[in-house]
Amino acid sequence: MSNKERVIQLIEDMPDNKLVFVIDMLESLKAYAGEEIEPDDWDLKMIADAEIVNDGTTVSFEEMLKKDGLTYEDLQD
Repeated sequence: MSNKERVIQLIEDMPDNKLVFVIDMLESLKAYAGEEIEPDDWDLKMIADAEIVNDGTTVSFEEMLKKDGLTYEDLQD
């Protein structure tokens, strides 16, 4: 199934009153389709700041739970 067919299938399954959100999203995407927007000074600063903070290391989910004193059970409803 193509992406377009999948989108149409999803739209057909949605109630009409929710389609306004889909229309807004698609119109926004269409407005920028194929348009490459160059980053401005603010974007470049945010990228540089993120690169300073992100040293490329990763932490497993288990390590994050341990760091925060949590267990998988704490995350259950």
